[in-house]
Amino acid sequence: MSVPSFYGAELRFLRESAGLTLDQLVAGSFRGAPLLSRIERGELGMPMDLATHIDKKLKTNGFFERHCEAVHKARLAGHPPYFAKIPDLEKTATTIEDWAPFLIPGLFQTEAYARKTAQTSRSLTPPETIEKRVHARLARAEFWEREDRGTYWGILPESLIRRPLLPPEEMAEQLERITELARATNSVVQILPESEVDHSLMMGLLKILTFPDAPPLVYTEGVYSGQIIDYPPLVTNYRRSYDLARAAALSPKASLAMIEEAARGYRDEAQQGD
Repeated sequence: MSVPSFYGAELRFLRESAGLTLDQLVAGSFRGAPLLSRIERGELGMPMDLATHIDKKLKTNGFFERHCEAVHKARLAGHPPYFAKIPDLEKTATTIEDWAPFLIPGLFQTEAYARKTAQTSRSLTPPETIEKRVHARLARAEFWEREDRGTYWGILPESLIRRPLLPPEEMAEQLERITELARATNSVVQILPESEVDHSLMMGLLKILTFPDAPPLVYTEGVYSGQIIDYPPLVTNYRRSYDLARAAALSPKASLAMIEEAARGYRDEAQQGD
């Protein structure tokens, strides 16, 4: 059981023991029952203001306030601080839209690809930290097993499949994983051709998330930093840029065919090397 799941289960037990509904427990706070329900299921960590409110209402002597930090550290495990909230947000999102200009999106990465990127981007990082980051990235793939997962849409530049980061056989496995997951989950993956050199998303990684009961968010990332953006005008601008890139990309059918063709090429190269 994860740390958030442990404290979520404890919260539910204490709430029900007190004879309170979700609405009754959050009454008087600035939070809603849907958020509390997700916390009880271990899907989200508890905000400090809500922890303080619950401790007072359930008379738990600061239990949840004290352990907010433990949940926060659990969420950080294996992820850089600026990315820590994203895995939880992916689990609760209605839609996830990725623009991945430099690396295969984390939700699709094989172990070999995840390890290579961790080693390459952080050459001075201790091996044990790299292993934690690889494990954390692979754990995000649990998203595909969720019955209530959101709709996924990803746009990748053609260069990602043409310039191999891995040896031929491992690169073939990585590309095959993308096509297999896309088909098995009815997700959409598009390739932006190399000929589209002046497209609307030239400046870096972008992730757009929408939710059933909260405003949409945008996540952008650089080499050593990331930012969650919720300011509506900026979200609208990012949305417009993403839609323009989507329109410039190949169709989903043609994109998967291109990825499969590239995977076959790497397979043939691997066999010739043998």
